[in-house]
Amino acid sequence: MKRLLTIIIVFFLFNNCYSQTTNISPQTDTAYSFDNVPIVYEKAGSGEPVLIFVHCWSCDRSYWANQLEYFSGKFSVIAIDLAGHGESGFRNEWTIENYGKDVKAVVEKENLENVILIGHSMGGAVVLSAAQQLDIKVKALIGIDTFHDVEQMFTKEQFNEFIKPFEDNFPASTKAFIKRMFPENADSILVERISSDMSSAPKDVALGSFSDLFKFKEAENFDKISIPVRFLNGDGYPTNIESAKKHIKDFDIKIMKGVGHFLMLEKPGEFNEKLEEIITELKS
Repeated sequence: MKRLLTIIIVFFLFNNCYSQTTNISPQTDTAYSFDNVPIVYEKAGSGEPVLIFVHCWSCDRSYWANQLEYFSGKFSVIAIDLAGHGESGFRNEWTIENYGKDVKAVVEKENLENVILIGHSMGGAVVLSAAQQLDIKVKALIGIDTFHDVEQMFTKEQFNEFIKPFEDNFPASTKAFIKRMFPENADSILVERISSDMSSAPKDVALGSFSDLFKFKEAENFDKISIPVRFLNGDGYPTNIESAKKHIKDFDIKIMKGVGHFLMLEKPGEFNEKLEEIITELKS
């Protein structure tokens, strides 16, 4: 999965890359992370469990506009800007653990006790880290197009070879890379927005996050938790289900067909239905 996560990691809209009309008006608030970095988030709805949506590398909470609209009528929903993304503040060290602390800061600011963490791509690693930090407050994790092979790891040499084009020419390499991650029949306007906006992400934040993600040991971290874990993945990349079952005590997966990496943006209606099915199953 590491290869997928690393490849996938580069595919995200930056800031206002995706605009969606919504009938809700979420309240914007700010929590302060362990290092006093302001973490901006939006919240809407009421009830439990509280659904917390975590974006991936170089995108922001606006990715979840459809989900805030859809789920706020049934649950409390929160979408977070991790440090260095969206409206949140900056720090010097871009690690998965620190991003997990950003999520923890929001949960503690809101005094939440019954949380389902939902993370897209790199956001999956972030919520896995956050779950360990928050312990019993987290009732389940849902990974969105992530964790395709939890046992896969890459050498330093492999990472260096992969990252070099991005170090040499970040905008051009990122834009080209993003476009290759969509199916041929993808919405060309959406693809262009993603590739254009993502290629303008802050390079230091992007590469720093990318580097730490490669080091993140998914299998080892899954071994440390016992809460239910669900995957909602696309069919563009195979998921090693047997590998996941070895390290996740309570596991299940749903697959969306005919989508690229951005399931929630490419087919929001189908995505919301499948995600609601997962949440309903977790509650039962």
